[in-house]
Amino acid sequence: MWTLAWFVALALFGTAVVWRASGWLETSADRLSAYYGLPAIVQGAIVVAVGSSFPELMTAVIAPLIHGEFELGVGAIIGSAIFNVFVIPGLAATFSPGALDVGRDVVYKEAQFYIISVAVFLLMCSFAVIYYPVENGVSGTITPTLALIPIGTYLLYVFIQYQDTIEHDAPDVSEVGVRKQWAYLLASLVLITVGVEALVRAAIGFGGVFGTPSFVWGLTVVAAATSLPDAFVSVAAAKRDHDVTSIANVFGSNVFDLLVAVPAGVIVAGAVTIDFGVAVPLIAFLTLATIALFALLRTEFALAAWEPGVVLGLYLAFLVWLLFETVGLVGVLV
Repeated sequence: MWTLAWFVALALFGTAVVWRASGWLETSADRLSAYYGLPAIVQGAIVVAVGSSFPELMTAVIAPLIHGEFELGVGAIIGSAIFNVFVIPGLAATFSPGALDVGRDVVYKEAQFYIISVAVFLLMCSFAVIYYPVENGVSGTITPTLALIPIGTYLLYVFIQYQDTIEHDAPDVSEVGVRKQWAYLLASLVLITVGVEALVRAAIGFGGVFGTPSFVWGLTVVAAATSLPDAFVSVAAAKRDHDVTSIANVFGSNVFDLLVAVPAGVIVAGAVTIDFGVAVPLIAFLTLATIALFALLRTEFALAAWEPGVVLGLYLAFLVWLLFETVGLVGVLV
């Protein structure tokens, strides 16, 4: 018989595997980016972000494909996005040798495109309710055709980053074992897949033990665990004074999660039903989180002094809200 202790052990195992694989991922992605001459902002927003977002991608694919839990996958991705917006910048600024300087490009390009991504994601959900409604009136079916809307938007994002790459004059880096680094990268992705499967099973188990929807555990346990690669990469970059890469990774990861990971889950499942009544409050909170971080970053284009404490405190408020939802004190989601 499955017990709470077993599910806790499973969650810890998945977290440990994801964490270990993230170290390989960060190292190989950094070296390959240097070898191919990518500018710092592209390295953070595309290469590192996509690699470190692989856990969220696998969650969005595994949850509906193997377990029939699409909402768990969506919950994990939205929870991960909120974790990325609040916790990662807070930790990166805390461990940075000085103020976390991000510059105009991150604030005016990465952050603003991320806000567009949130709007496109909400638009996809809205179209599902309008054109493919379910009987209760607040749910809709997201079809593979609708999933192409955010994917097309992500292709635009890649095109913008590509323009930065061809205009960048990179130094020559030849002393990199390219095949070895690609092997490390692929091995890390395989391990991350194993770790994510353990986390998804643990989240479903927690839902059964406590009698709560599994997506709540996706918002918290799975989201935090799958965001460890992003946190690891960003904090490591901040320690090396690579502040732009550190924060660009946050926005790039969230753009990938919303515009690629969720649609990938839809395409794999064929079509999925989403509860608009649950999605809207979460997207609204994510939007407020993004605006809060944008406002803090815009002040001198840096995070310093009391600002890391603010974003970490806002994430704590998010966890308290979910706790109240779980015990029945608040009924916005459950």
